[in-house]
Amino acid sequence: MDVLCDRQKKEGMIVIRIGICDDIYDARLMLRAALEQIFEGRGLMSTTVEFSSGERALRWLSAHRGELDVLFLDIKMTGMDGMETAQRIRKADDRLDLVFVTSYSDRVFDGYSVGALAYLMKPVKKPQLEPIADRILAKLYQNENSTFFCKYGEVTYRIPYKKILYFYSERRMVTCVTAEREYVFYDKLDHVASRLGRQFVRIHQRYLVYAPAVEEVSAAEVHIGDAVLPVSRSCRESAMMALTYAALED
Repeated sequence: MDVLCDRQKKEGMIVIRIGICDDIYDARLMLRAALEQIFEGRGLMSTTVEFSSGERALRWLSAHRGELDVLFLDIKMTGMDGMETAQRIRKADDRLDLVFVTSYSDRVFDGYSVGALAYLMKPVKKPQLEPIADRILAKLYQNENSTFFCKYGEVTYRIPYKKILYFYSERRMVTCVTAEREYVFYDKLDHVASRLGRQFVRIHQRYLVYAPAVEEVSAAEVHIGDAVLPVSRSCRESAMMALTYAALED
């Protein structure tokens, strides 16, 4: 059975989101424990999702795209093996870091075809994982200033700025709209705007747009993605100036 082990999160802290796919329960357990110890030793929180097969991993990733930072994949599994799983993942997601874990060295070079971050031999020991953890963290910290974080319930989302189209608010909820999906969370749009850079422009009390994604703008409305959003009178002058400035910067 797939298990989501969600650890307590601290506001503003990077949470490492890990997936482990292996058909051997004890192997998943040992790897998870080692990774948690490593990240805890660096003062970081982590969440771990376990998959007992490649098929289960693909189903979960299809429904939760962008919700993992790294996936550890055993190559030799019953049913779909790790390499085929990785190839299918890459058709839909070229950002997820993949780490192969296996008892066989003869397929080490296959990992290059799917852009694997690393290839580890079983049994995996902490000294093998330490440099992998450092590489994962380096990438996350590099992207932190161009990524929006939000949380709904027990799930923390990490959304790259370049994927965002706009935010809109309704009552106590804010929705982040991307071309792929929408992320809904509790917050105020004023607070969201204060956390973002000047590429995000307030065009209305209810709307905050990502300037590089704007396709057309007039005094009354903004065209972005499939939406046409109103520009309020109170925001019109400042919005036009901000959108023009952002376009010149881009």
